[in-house]
Amino acid sequence: MIIPVWNSGKWLPGCLEALAGQTFRDFRVVAVDNGSTDGSIEDLRRDSPEVSLVSLPVNRGFAVAANEGIQHDDSAYVALLNADTRPRPGWLAALVECLDASPPEVGAVASKMLRLDDPSLVDDAGDTLSVYGSAGKRGHGEPAAAYSSPAEVFSVCAGAALYRRSFLAEVGLFDPRFESYLEDLDLGLRGRLYGYRYLFVPGAEVLHQGHGSDLPRGRYVTLVTRNRLLLLVKNLPASVLLRHWRRWLFGQIYFLLAYRRPLRSLQGYAGFLRRLGPALAERRRLASRRKIAPAAVDALLARELGEPTLRELLRRRWTRLIGRQPDSDRAGEARG
Repeated sequence: MIIPVWNSGKWLPGCLEALAGQTFRDFRVVAVDNGSTDGSIEDLRRDSPEVSLVSLPVNRGFAVAANEGIQHDDSAYVALLNADTRPRPGWLAALVECLDASPPEVGAVASKMLRLDDPSLVDDAGDTLSVYGSAGKRGHGEPAAAYSSPAEVFSVCAGAALYRRSFLAEVGLFDPRFESYLEDLDLGLRGRLYGYRYLFVPGAEVLHQGHGSDLPRGRYVTLVTRNRLLLLVKNLPASVLLRHWRRWLFGQIYFLLAYRRPLRSLQGYAGFLRRLGPALAERRRLASRRKIAPAAVDALLARELGEPTLRELLRRRWTRLIGRQPDSDRAGEARG
């Protein structure tokens, strides 16, 4: 059980308390600290000595922290959990039972993530990727009761998921170039290219705060803008990119306008260009190992943007300007 931690003192005790109540007990907890400065690690050492602690001197992002935790253990299954979650007692048991019963090509299983402030609503029931380059949370904001059946999903959210170690050994770990955001979707898409599948487990319920790390919004925009382009360029076959180039170009323009942080978006584009060379080298390596045809990759992508229309965004902005609505319903924050 790996929990990346960064200034998570507000959430970590509740997460650990929920893990202590799991019906499945054959696991140990590894917390990977990303240079926290809020006193949470001192509290962890004092109050939870049974938790193994891996400390990084500075915040290097979710991908590096998760990789450190994965390499710190050798269990057959690897569970990843955000600090701002509270898994229900049967959460891990349901994931383990599903993966035990699944064929080897199922590389990971996804949780039923519910909103912490309103557990009757879904936060994430598996991740999606569209031809616009937008990443989405399946079922986000919809009634939890509507997601009570197992299903195959495009990918899993690493905020509450269980992976086969054999899957990670073949496909690789999280790409550290992503730092934070979309690194789990990158891993999921990479696994798809290798022929792996993923399943949603409705009985694996976990409450999730979402954006509990309080990362500044400007930094979020920069990272997601950069990582969205890395995700597309690194993984998608050329024929798929060419077929949908108008849509993914529209997606870039859409999020540039929707985020309303043009300088931060430009920083994201610059970060992408700095990483383009290594991304293209990785692209060539992945293309040589791809086990499914480009048409099969294309079929996995959602055809909807999954965000409010530009007209709706303008309407919301207008109502905020005249004081009818608070600035809280921002596009792209489900995943980006």
